[in-house]
Amino acid sequence: MAKIAVVTDSHDQLETLGRAVDGAKAAQTDVLLHTGDLCAPFMVKLLGERFQGPVHIVFGNNDADGRLFQVMANKFPQITLHGIYGEIEVAGARVAMIHYPEPALRIAQSGKLDLVCYGHDHTRHLEQVGHTWLLNPGEILGLWSTPAWALYDTERHTVEIFELPRG
Repeated sequence: MAKIAVVTDSHDQLETLGRAVDGAKAAQTDVLLHTGDLCAPFMVKLLGERFQGPVHIVFGNNDADGRLFQVMANKFPQITLHGIYGEIEVAGARVAMIHYPEPALRIAQSGKLDLVCYGHDHTRHLEQVGHTWLLNPGEILGLWSTPAWALYDTERHTVEIFELPRG
């Protein structure tokens, strides 16, 4: 059994991403996923310093300095940068991460995964495609909606979304 926290589209919002990580830690999360648009490499540093378990990151369309992201991630052995797509297994659950919604849907439709996570459109979305959960936890940025993060329980095969009140 494991719990996986999912965040996306943090766009340099250190304080809000920090609150999401704190919520994930309070929920006794084992693994943290970020599905892109961290924007600046200092966001990787925040994740490395504040979350001790495995952290998996895929790049979004606003993550421009791949070299500096790698330099920062190399300082934290628990962080893995996957490029534009990542697939992991956690406690027997098969999980995929990509930034964009359209390929995320096609990946979920394959029926080969338990959870497919994405971001990009800043729109909270949760649906079951066959057995697979398709999840966009909503933005950390808070531009168009209340910032939020999600928690996937591998044993119960459930997803919960937690809003982060502004300020």
